[in-house]
Amino acid sequence: MKYLLGYDIGSSSIKASLLNIATGRCVASVTSPQKEMEITALQPDWAEQRPERWWQEVVNATLQLRAAHDFDPALIAGIGITYQMHGLVLVDKQGEVLRPAIIWCDSRAVDYGNQAFQDLGQAYCLENLLNSPGNFTASKLKWVRENEPDIYARIHKIQLPGDYIAFKLTNQLQTTVSGLSEGVFWNFKRQAIAQELLDYYGISAALLPEVVDTFSVQGQLTPEAARELGLTAGTPISYRAGDQPNNAFSLNVLQPGEIAATAGTSGVVYGINDTMTSDSRSRVNSFVHVNSTPEQPKNGVLMCMNGTGILNSWLRKVLGDISYEAMNQLAAQAPVGADGLTFLPFGNGAERILENRQLEAELRGLNFNQHGRVHVARAAQEGIVFALNYGVDIMRESGVQVRQVRAGNANMFLSPIFREAFVNSAGVELELFNTDAAQGAARGAGVGAGVYASTSEAFNGLERILTLEPTAELQEQYQTAYARWQGILHQIVPLPTTPRHVIQHAF
Repeated sequence: MKYLLGYDIGSSSIKASLLNIATGRCVASVTSPQKEMEITALQPDWAEQRPERWWQEVVNATLQLRAAHDFDPALIAGIGITYQMHGLVLVDKQGEVLRPAIIWCDSRAVDYGNQAFQDLGQAYCLENLLNSPGNFTASKLKWVRENEPDIYARIHKIQLPGDYIAFKLTNQLQTTVSGLSEGVFWNFKRQAIAQELLDYYGISAALLPEVVDTFSVQGQLTPEAARELGLTAGTPISYRAGDQPNNAFSLNVLQPGEIAATAGTSGVVYGINDTMTSDSRSRVNSFVHVNSTPEQPKNGVLMCMNGTGILNSWLRKVLGDISYEAMNQLAAQAPVGADGLTFLPFGNGAERILENRQLEAELRGLNFNQHGRVHVARAAQEGIVFALNYGVDIMRESGVQVRQVRAGNANMFLSPIFREAFVNSAGVELELFNTDAAQGAARGAGVGAGVYASTSEAFNGLERILTLEPTAELQEQYQTAYARWQGILHQIVPLPTTPRHVIQHAF
């Protein structure tokens, strides 16, 4: 019996899953730590984590996995990594981390990206980068250059979070084209490094790691790493991808028109496109998808909402550290629309769907004589769904067809109320599958290591466990609640006075 091992490097925890190659089924899965990892905010709208902590939890999770399922580590045919996107890790020539990682929800670099968007020109950025430089990794690196010059001078290579974990496994400093695109280091039109943006920021391309294929043997487990993990030296590391491209891969979302969603730490809807389209206001973003090739390019169009997991986690603590299942039961006791109580689920950094505005969370319509815990629990779930639907509307404006959505049976999609609100607000069919990010990374490792002859073979064992469709009555109720939510949002964020449009470019 042979296995594949997948790691999911999140900002809350590290998950490790072991997949049986013969059956395509997960045989063991663990999460470490049990309590969510801390995010440090030295200033408002900053968010940092120590990469060394990610590695320690990878070690802990692997040891727990071995304890949970007695397997021979020599039988692991490949290791895959998925990771929180857009983070910035800096290492020196000895491979030592120079400062805490600036992670995905940190907003300190917004002004640098907005200025670059103006100075380089919106037409140039959207035609070549398919995005505003915004708050992405390149802009975070510019912030370090301007504000921490002593640290910047010591940088040997920059890394994304998954690149750092791969480095700890293999001692190889590498990244992928998909990874470069998520940092806005990639020029889609030229199919090359975005040299113009680097020159504008005064950043040397020499700081970027070697580029390897997403599905490939990118290195082998070193003896030192193998000792720490209790695994076998020489095991190939054969896949890495950001969390949202990987979530799509885990659901077999690989072709134009296919859509994936997730609602964990962040809320995301991610659709595949084979044309170079961009939103004129960069409220949704395009990245190179995992199965893209120069001959057959495929991009993932992503809408992201930061205030998903953090709102759910915050509310759980406010309600007395009850379980998420108990929260779902509370939400089910309130009617659709929560009797007029409306939650704007922002307040966790710059929101791309709001053109990088940094709003505070708001609870509107609270009546002390009418509303209780059940209404707050329901309004929170509906608020997250409505924010996702707001992004879906933008994706549709950008030419992405959103009719059927696939998701893993995990995180907020475990909530019947959340699923019902999502389906009826967006007017989509929802399919839930028996998978998660770590399992997707394991399947990707099988493709990269040559265990599977094609990506289609990798999805043996992937099963649809639920299909949910909108109903006319519920759709009307949710659309009414969504319209109220939009009206409150647009009191804070006015509708644009210029027409919305889609920019299309030829490859």
